[in-house]
Amino acid sequence: MTVNQEELSPAEERPTLENFDLKIIRALQQDPRSSFRDIARKIGVAVGTVQSRFKKLEENGIIRGFSVDLDYSKIGLGLTSVIFLRVKGKHLRDVEAKLSRVSNVCIVYDITGDFDVAVVAKFAGPSAMDRFIKQVLSMNYVERSVTSIVLNSVKENYNVPI
Repeated sequence: MTVNQEELSPAEERPTLENFDLKIIRALQQDPRSSFRDIARKIGVAVGTVQSRFKKLEENGIIRGFSVDLDYSKIGLGLTSVIFLRVKGKHLRDVEAKLSRVSNVCIVYDITGDFDVAVVAKFAGPSAMDRFIKQVLSMNYVERSVTSIVLNSVKENYNVPI
């Protein structure tokens, strides 16, 4: 099945970046461990130019940081769950902020639909997940939750080509 990327994410919805900045980002997506020297050589500019543009990309919040892609099951966090929460409206941001500070929480999304928040978290096993869910349900302003356990991770990658 061929998917037209432009149909899924129209260009007019994307922020405009200079072509040079896109080249830096693409080089980092291909190899996040590339040095500024490697990137400069690859795109044909001076190292200082790459450094200054990279710094601007960070300052503008386009590049927010770097992370390591782990196989969580090999380090004792083999259970992934998706938890949907209904929260009392005016307290939504407070609940989301509190959840985002929990170490095993990977994702906190503010969503539309029947629920207000979607949380993706990693656990050592069912009992750790159960404790977490009970703690979340005891939080002020959390009204309801629905939890799904991930059986198989088909794709888990945020490195969307630009």
